[in-house]
Amino acid sequence: MKKLFVVLMALLVALPPAQAQERQAYSQAELDQMLAPIALYPDALLSQVLMAATYPLEVVEAARWSRAHPGLLGDEAVRAVQDREWDPSVKSLLAFPNLLSRMDEKLEWTKQLGDAFLAQEQHVMDTVQDLRRKAKAAGQLAPDERVRIVEDGSTIVIEAANPRVVYVPYYDPWVVYGPWWWSAYPPIGWAPWPGYVVYRPGFWWGVGVTISSGFFFGSVSWPHRHVVVTHANNYYLRPSVIRRDVVVRPIAPGRWQHDPSHRRGIVYRSPEVQRRFAADAQWQRNAPRPAAVAPAPRRIERTETRPAPPREERRENRREERRDDRRGQAMPPAFRASSPPARAEAPRALRPVPEGQKAQPRAETPRAVQTLMGVHQSQPRGEARQQMRAEPHARGNGGERGGGWRKQNGRD
Repeated sequence: MKKLFVVLMALLVALPPAQAQERQAYSQAELDQMLAPIALYPDALLSQVLMAATYPLEVVEAARWSRAHPGLLGDEAVRAVQDREWDPSVKSLLAFPNLLSRMDEKLEWTKQLGDAFLAQEQHVMDTVQDLRRKAKAAGQLAPDERVRIVEDGSTIVIEAANPRVVYVPYYDPWVVYGPWWWSAYPPIGWAPWPGYVVYRPGFWWGVGVTISSGFFFGSVSWPHRHVVVTHANNYYLRPSVIRRDVVVRPIAPGRWQHDPSHRRGIVYRSPEVQRRFAADAQWQRNAPRPAAVAPAPRRIERTETRPAPPREERRENRREERRDDRRGQAMPPAFRASSPPARAEAPRALRPVPEGQKAQPRAETPRAVQTLMGVHQSQPRGEARQQMRAEPHARGNGGERGGGWRKQNGRD
């Protein structure tokens, strides 16, 4: 009896945590309620809505950016935020501003949708298929020029009729699914978007959004009941970068992986999910950082310069310059070491001598003229000075002593 009492007490102690753990999972009624407004979206758009819902704070930031740029949608809007650090799934929803605006307005619903997708992904995929089958049974799910419906056994696949044009439907869950089966959990809904027109009772369509080929990188693998990344195109392919204290990993083809760095500190609803991604975040903090690449050295163009002469040589050059300045014959240093080149005397033109006259001998150039012409430079300095004192000086048209050099040579 005592042992039975101990076992019962142990069960009572262990029961509350187990019940608390069980309460963390969403019930089928709650999943039907939150998935009703998006279950009939094309698979590619549905997958990226589910991814983006796991990052509610970035959804709010993207919605604010979209309201500040109302004229941008489709490829143009996504390319305008390439420098932002948002998750690729959040960036992709900028192409559809009406849908992004509703996710921002219903922020609690967005967070619950993301938490359910992270904790109960397979259960979420099963609920989407159940809702599609109910819509088909109600006669509200049919192919047209906007969407293509493909049935593979019990699986219903919805695709865009034109891969380059996406139509985001608005529908009334109370009508398209028939009478609602959870009275305590009415479906999430909102008013039709501006510009949408009624296509059939309960269904509204707007203008299609033009996108580039391969815009969507996500889809749903229905046999495995999880979201996959089909490819990483030029919109979203980024190398691993360091942001704050974590390593942001790029998306890669295969099963989609949640990146806790984009969660921005928001606590996960499920304790098991919290532990899983807390450990992932710790791994990212301890992961080796990419080696910093040193910038290439800048090439400096240098001109060829001659080395400066020695100090003694510079002093000697300055003394020579000062000496030449006193003489009035400043010359560059390069010409001082060599003697001045000899001048080639040009031949004087001979004048014709008239008949009966003799040619007069050529008179020598006086010393004074040679002095003015610089011929005395080749003579010693003292001899040149004595010669200049002995000869009469040429002043004006004639010298004062001896009648000038013109009279000495017989020239008036």
